[in-house]
Amino acid sequence: MDISASDFLGFLNLNWQVVSMLAIGGFLIYLGTAKNVEPVILIPIGTGIMLANIPLGGMVDEGGLFAVLKEAGIQTELFPLLIFIGIGAMIDFGPFLERPYTILLGAVAQFGIFGTFFLAYLLGDGWLHIMDFSLKDAASIGIIGSADGPTSIYVSSVFQSKYAAAIVVAAYSYMALVPIIQPPIMRWLTTKRERRVEMPIKTDAVSRRTKIIFPIATVLIVCLIAPKATPLIGCLMFGNVLRECGVVERLSATAQNELTNVVTILLGLTVGGMMIASQFLKPETIIIFVMGIIAFALDTAAGVIFGKIMYILSGRKINPLIGAAGISAFPMSARVVQKMGLQENPHNHLLMHAVGTNTAGQIASVVAGGAMLMLIPLFS
Repeated sequence: MDISASDFLGFLNLNWQVVSMLAIGGFLIYLGTAKNVEPVILIPIGTGIMLANIPLGGMVDEGGLFAVLKEAGIQTELFPLLIFIGIGAMIDFGPFLERPYTILLGAVAQFGIFGTFFLAYLLGDGWLHIMDFSLKDAASIGIIGSADGPTSIYVSSVFQSKYAAAIVVAAYSYMALVPIIQPPIMRWLTTKRERRVEMPIKTDAVSRRTKIIFPIATVLIVCLIAPKATPLIGCLMFGNVLRECGVVERLSATAQNELTNVVTILLGLTVGGMMIASQFLKPETIIIFVMGIIAFALDTAAGVIFGKIMYILSGRKINPLIGAAGISAFPMSARVVQKMGLQENPHNHLLMHAVGTNTAGQIASVVAGGAMLMLIPLFS
């Protein structure tokens, strides 16, 4: 067998596309380490990008590490579902159960998913044919508006979107940028008087029994209505049962820590390994990142506008800012609401109301993902 120097010297196979991807990988690692932007996921993704794009490295070849991880964890949807078990074990639905009206805010704040889906489809196969976006690609792009990385991974994997890697990076990047994206929109859509509305901090606490019944009831109701959401909502609520039942603390702690940490590492490396220069450096990638901003903006605007409606209907007792927390970026958006509320009124503590809306948004985003999985195949 003839062996040439190029088989050993990767730099002889460098081109501008490979160098660009290596730079992108390095930039994501920089964001995670120096700027503390979603370091838990961006550092593994950045590392995966660099390893996958090293010429002759073999990481993405058949039998290579990333090829094996992709087949085992992404194509089977295993990694995002395991992440959902961990998320469920971390979430306390108490603030939501104490304020059940927040489910409306969480539901409305998913508008960005469907608005962005229609926009992507119009740019693609739906009408203009400017971009190479099929119906399933458009749905996968729209799910960026869920502000939920695992949901984005799961939906784009099920639909086998060729833009799955870009969609996941956009989702996680904009989740980290929530404190920058949301405040201007919140200010534009509300008056100073509305932002200063004080809401009671304490409400009637829900019982442990209620906290245990809730995830079980949610699985039965949601999954019977939207069966395609069963893997997502089932894993999320299973994790929450581990948390709330009080008799499997060891399993709950494992789901929150060891399981989530290990799967996050593997998931990040695998997603980065999917970002190959020849597949990633396309005009569609830039459009996907632009649409990600649009999705988050639409989510925020819809939540705040509905919050204003509730402000009026409640006799000015509900602060419309909490509607911005209806996206699934937990707990970043709740903190943004709390910070802005305190800026307008030092006595205005909106955190628990925003957390209730935030957890409602988590449920709503999973249901929206399930709805996409159920409806899109009917029109394909």
